[in-house]
Amino acid sequence: MHAIGIDIGGTKIAGAVVDEAGAIVRHERVPTPAGDAALLEDAVVEMIQTLSEGVDASDVAVGVAAAGFIDAAQSTVYYAPNIDWRNEPFRAKLEARVGGTVVVDNDANAAGWAEFRFGAGRLVSDMVMLTIGTGVGGAIVSGDRLFRGGFGAGAELGHLRVVPGGLPCGCGQRGCLEMYGSGRALLRLANEIADAGGIGLQLSRARDANGALDGGIVGAMIESEDPGAIAALRQLGHWLGEAAASLSAVLDPQLFVFGGGVASAGELLLGPVREAFVEHLPARGYHPEPDFVIAELVNDAGVVGAADLARVWVSEHA
Repeated sequence: MHAIGIDIGGTKIAGAVVDEAGAIVRHERVPTPAGDAALLEDAVVEMIQTLSEGVDASDVAVGVAAAGFIDAAQSTVYYAPNIDWRNEPFRAKLEARVGGTVVVDNDANAAGWAEFRFGAGRLVSDMVMLTIGTGVGGAIVSGDRLFRGGFGAGAELGHLRVVPGGLPCGCGQRGCLEMYGSGRALLRLANEIADAGGIGLQLSRARDANGALDGGIVGAMIESEDPGAIAALRQLGHWLGEAAASLSAVLDPQLFVFGGGVASAGELLLGPVREAFVEHLPARGYHPEPDFVIAELVNDAGVVGAADLARVWVSEHA
C-alpha cells in the first residue's frame, strides 16, 4: 500500500507518495503560508489532492508531520510554535475535506520513525534520535514502537534540562538542551570564541567580513577544520553527549542517531559526543553501550516517516 507523507516546515510544505519500502514515488513542494492557519490547511489539502491524482482518495492513507505537541490519538495539535494552532482538530478537518484516513504526528517523531524503519536504525529495536537544527528535536523508539507518552507530547528531548538555572529557553524554562546543543547554540559559541581572540581569529575575521556569523559560514569553517569553529562544535558535542548519557540511563537504547543540519559535521560532531557520553554514563563498563551514528535519510525523513506512520495506523485499525 502506498501512502502520502506531508511535512509542514517553517518555510516549505513537502509532500510525497511513499511505497512500503520507504521509497519516494512522487513528490511536491510549496511555500508555507506563514502565519495563516486557514491558508496552510488549504495548501495541505491541495497537496494531498495533487498527490492522490488517479487514485481514490478514500483508499490513500495520509500522514502529516508538523512541529508542536500532538495528542496520543495522532489527531489534535495541542500547540504549534510556528502556526496559530491551539487544540486544533487538524485530522478531523483534513479528513472532512479529502475523504480518506489522515493521521497527524510531531515532525521529529516522523523523522525518527523513518530512520528506524528505513535508515540508520533499521537493525535495532530501541533507538533515540536527536535532530540538531535551529532547535533540538527528539524521537524515541522502544521495543519497535514509537514512544509518544501518555498524552502524546513525549520525547521533547530538546527540553531536557542540562544546566539548572541556565540560559532561558523559548519554552519558558532555563537550561534546556536546546540552548546548548542546537544550531543557535553553535552560533552563540562561535561568537563567544570570536570575541575571545586566539583560536577565534578566523571566526572574528569572517564575522567582520560578512556582518555576522551564520550557519553556512560556521559550517564551512568546521568543514575546513578551523580551530575556533571546531572548538565551538566540540562544546556543543559535549552537551549532547552529556544529555545522551542521561537518556541512556533511563532508556538504555542500542543506538543514538543524530540528524539535522549540524549533524552534517559527521565524526567531527560524534567524537566529542562520545567522549562526553563516556564521561557521564553511570556504571560504565557493566553493560553494552550504544552506537552513535549520523542519520541517513536527511531531507526525506519527514515525508517518509509521516507516510509510514499513516500506513501503520491503518494496519493497526483495520
